[in-house]
Amino acid sequence: MLRFLPLVLKNCWRNRRRTLLTIASISVSMCLLGVMIAMYHALYLSDATPEQALRIVTRNKISLTQPMPESYKNRIQQIPGVRVVMVSGWFGGTYKDPKNFFARFAADSDKIFMVYPELKIPADQRSAFERDRTGCVIGRDLANKYKLNIGDRMTLVGDIYPGDYQFTIRGIFDSPRASELMYFSREYLEQSLPEGRRGSAGVFTTLIDDPGSAGRIAAAIDNEYHNATAQTKTESEQQYLLGFVSLLGNVKVFLIAISGAVMFTILLVSANTMAMSVRERVREVGVLKTLGFTDGNILGMILGEALSISLFGGALGFLLSTMLVGGVQKSPAGLFLPPLEPFQPSVAGPCILTACIIGVVSSLLPALGAARTPIVDALRSTD
Repeated sequence: MLRFLPLVLKNCWRNRRRTLLTIASISVSMCLLGVMIAMYHALYLSDATPEQALRIVTRNKISLTQPMPESYKNRIQQIPGVRVVMVSGWFGGTYKDPKNFFARFAADSDKIFMVYPELKIPADQRSAFERDRTGCVIGRDLANKYKLNIGDRMTLVGDIYPGDYQFTIRGIFDSPRASELMYFSREYLEQSLPEGRRGSAGVFTTLIDDPGSAGRIAAAIDNEYHNATAQTKTESEQQYLLGFVSLLGNVKVFLIAISGAVMFTILLVSANTMAMSVRERVREVGVLKTLGFTDGNILGMILGEALSISLFGGALGFLLSTMLVGGVQKSPAGLFLPPLEPFQPSVAGPCILTACIIGVVSSLLPALGAARTPIVDALRSTD
């Protein structure tokens, strides 16, 4: 069949406008499918990084939004295998404009870079931050977005914790993930609160000595507070981040449903295109058969034409999806995703393979019809 490849490629460009529109439709659809596959893979199939494997997170068993007593930290620290326990909590608030959304955490300032060693910051900036009760550190992405520098002042207007909070930027850190986030000292927040609101913790992030001990330590923490008023749920960092994502609903079903809708839609588009293309060439099929082309030759050429268009559109769609995934990685949503490689075989393979399958399936019936058309009937066709 390779000897017919030049004829197949030439037939692809018989109607250039239709071919280009078909390629555009397939590429856009495969781009969306590629993003969905990448998101699904990152959320549910990817392995934890070495740094993540050494962290477990303890939250209130009822909900992410419910606090726990800060005193839990002392008993967690005494469990064998625990190296460091950091208390942190979501601050919320507004920076200049409600549209300026980024993650803001109040945390133990002396523990942040111990628990998150992948966050890289110069030693002098780290020391300045840990010494300054009103200091803060921000990610490189956040600094670039709002053009912030060391020594600049930031004011957050609290909502969960009412009041105006003034911070001085003492450091800018780099992160392998999206870094539109800010950390500041819990001590500063605690001292600004009324007596009745002090002593609460949002989550406890625990650095352990061995990834193999994660299950044992998590069970020990939860057993410690099994009968407490505020019971705990301890899980891996990946599972904890998925808890944030689950607040949006059943994301897994959502991703699968979108992917299915995309494939069905592009199947209809491709099938219509190939049906039109074959119907216009019925007499040509009769001529080819007269010249000695077999039914198999006709079938192979039409399927090859559809496969070529779909393959090109699928490859182009995958390339577009890599750019979109890169944008997602740099967005605030990237905080919940592991680092993604620019070109992932796990995304490219399904994306391009799906495009090829759609091309073959959509052209199969028109191709079979053309191949089985008798020569006399084909030559009499006026379409």
